[in-house]
Amino acid sequence: MTDSVNKEEKKVAAGGEKKEGGSEARRPARRQGGRKFQRRRKFCKFCADKTMVIDYKDPELLSQFVTDRYKILPSRVTGTCAKHQRLLTTAVKRARVLALLAFTPLHHD
Repeated sequence: MTDSVNKEEKKVAAGGEKKEGGSEARRPARRQGGRKFQRRRKFCKFCADKTMVIDYKDPELLSQFVTDRYKILPSRVTGTCAKHQRLLTTAVKRARVLALLAFTPLHHD
């Protein structure tokens, strides 16, 4: 009786039988090829296109840089440079005061 138990333990230890719920069963298969996804580099829209001007009177342009909760998006998300991010935040704040942009979703018409 002990011989059959020892043989089963050796078989499991050698990898002959796999238990259900092991880490191999849950781990997804890896992609072949080894190339990682390379994210596209962000760039400042205002530096690339010199004709675009940041203006507080243009709510369509400013709404691209504001979330659905009316928070100003950071430059790491939008890709704007530091100079244009400062101008953008000033323009959004001016547009809010003049009621061209909403402060919160509750203030929206």
